[in-house]
Amino acid sequence: MKIAIAGGTGTVGRHVTHAAAVAGHDVVVLSRSKGVDLMSSSGLAEALVGVDTVIDVSAPSTISTKKAVAFFGTVTDNLLTAERRAGVAHHVLLSIIGAAKANSGYYAGKALQEQMVTGSVDRWSMLRTTQFHEFAQQTVARGTTLGLFIAPNMRSQPIAAADVAAELVTIALQEPQGMVPDLAGPQEESMPDLVRRYARASGRNNPVLHLTLPGAIGKAMRDGVLLPEPGTRHSTGTFDEWLAAHR
Repeated sequence: MKIAIAGGTGTVGRHVTHAAAVAGHDVVVLSRSKGVDLMSSSGLAEALVGVDTVIDVSAPSTISTKKAVAFFGTVTDNLLTAERRAGVAHHVLLSIIGAAKANSGYYAGKALQEQMVTGSVDRWSMLRTTQFHEFAQQTVARGTTLGLFIAPNMRSQPIAAADVAAELVTIALQEPQGMVPDLAGPQEESMPDLVRRYARASGRNNPVLHLTLPGAIGKAMRDGVLLPEPGTRHSTGTFDEWLAAHR
């Protein structure tokens, strides 16, 4: 099968790219580094020739509502339009548990993306998951401000990006399913605590500042809106297990 991965060089995308390639599929990465600009559509039509399935894990680095909505609205429209013209049979979207309820900041962009995909032709599958273990790694990698690591006050039930990638590839090989049952990590965690644990394991002893984000996005992070509902499917890999493998 020929699978195109939008955002195939990102946190989840590189795992999806690897999983699909190891499984023996013909993989096309849709990213600027590969000559495809998802915002302008440059190179997109050519990249989708012969593609059976598109997995969209593209993402901007922003918490701005305006920027997130502009990114996800533009990229999703460009992808869906190009896929229809190329005859792509299946669009697989990765989204976030609770994004539609939070509908603010980055999550407002994801909420719009969900609406656009579910309102498209009946050839899509959507998987919602929780935050990734890798968020703590990314936070530490950004460095400190005045000697402090800054982490949002956020309740999460994190999952390994590799586990999400494996699930997305499995979905991509099937017929379009619409909404796939949500997938979350095995246990609830505090994001500042995850950042602290990753920093300590990396030999960094800087204090972690708990940052309470303002408005609806901060409220959603604190109030558990982004946590899975009872009965949600769970992966088995804990943060501590992930940390032991990524020190």
